[in-house]
Amino acid sequence: MPYVFLLAAIAAEVFATSTLKATDGFSRLWPTVACLAGYLVSFAALSQAVKDIPVGVAYALWSALGTAAIVAIGAAFLGEPITVVKVVGVGLIVAGVVTLNVGGATSH
Repeated sequence: MPYVFLLAAIAAEVFATSTLKATDGFSRLWPTVACLAGYLVSFAALSQAVKDIPVGVAYALWSALGTAAIVAIGAAFLGEPITVVKVVGVGLIVAGVVTLNVGGATSH
């Protein structure tokens, strides 16, 4: 169940970050409400996940998968270019998360 909370936290964070540009600096009401609600749900779900998942591992997964998803969303829907530097950067983030999970799995 903690990984269900973690996946919900990631999905809510990706939703919130995806709406961030539409807030226009938090000057537009409904995009701002959607953004803040997404972050609220994300942190609430993340707080449940870390009851059973080490916080470092949970946060690494949350931030890395969220980052990778936002890069993909930016490329697919916001016209942001995918560059070699972005691909290498996301790859390094994923490698770091894998390293933390392999090391974290033996140290409960």
